[in-house]
Amino acid sequence: MNDAIKNRKFTGASKYVLDEELAKIVNISMALEMPLLLKGEPGTGKTMLAHAIAEALRMKLIVLNVKSSMKLIDALYQYDTLTRLNDSRFGDSKRDVSNIEEYIRMGKIGQAFTSDERVVLLIDEIDKADTDFQDDMLDVLDQMEFDIIEIDKTIRAKHRPVIIITSNAKKDLSDPFLGRCNFHHIAFPEPDMMRRIVGVHFPEIDKELLDSAVRTFYRLREIKGIEKKPATRELINWIRALRSDPDFRVKDLVKGEVPYLGVLFKKSPDYTVAQNAVARFRV
Repeated sequence: MNDAIKNRKFTGASKYVLDEELAKIVNISMALEMPLLLKGEPGTGKTMLAHAIAEALRMKLIVLNVKSSMKLIDALYQYDTLTRLNDSRFGDSKRDVSNIEEYIRMGKIGQAFTSDERVVLLIDEIDKADTDFQDDMLDVLDQMEFDIIEIDKTIRAKHRPVIIITSNAKKDLSDPFLGRCNFHHIAFPEPDMMRRIVGVHFPEIDKELLDSAVRTFYRLREIKGIEKKPATRELINWIRALRSDPDFRVKDLVKGEVPYLGVLFKKSPDYTVAQNAVARFRV
């Protein structure tokens, strides 16, 4: 691998505010060529970090969205037996039916391995998978190769990808899995950091609106009985809604009027609880 590519440093991206500790673990993981496991509640920017790395380092991003029913082979490759069967029946394809390799389609990990350039591989929500999937996947990522049994061929990575793995901590990961990754917990941003994040998305935002919106947002997150607290993306969308409403006035927000609760709370019970709580905000 070209040293100039290997030694690139990640310092943030146009829409991603990065703290020093996270920057360090990202860069050391790239230098050591180890997967970086990110944990934290939904909305803390775990997934967006992979997008930001790809943007900042001008690398292609490949995303493997893990499902509970997923088998490892689905992430590596698929053998399209149905298309081959149809080709053999109707005989109107330009593919050579006797050549099974023409019916092999790379999965997301396979695409990352066969890419002509180094890529960022995001393995999103690994905690949805079972333990066997997790450990077998790490074996493949350690060895940087896998076998296609139908054609007795070994696929070896042309370049070791930058690997970002996210978990919402809904299920414990195995010790062998944890031992083969670097780890970082992304805590929910403190108000000062959140103001910086909002400022990146809205560079010309009015300071009074910024302070009032952030203050109200954190007050809403503290409401008792909320199952899914609003996250950063909900705050961004909520501010976008406020700025788009010609009738909205910041002083109403200061008084406890909270419009567009449906942008912040997406579950009916949470919405109802928030409505009742907001009624008590008003002065």
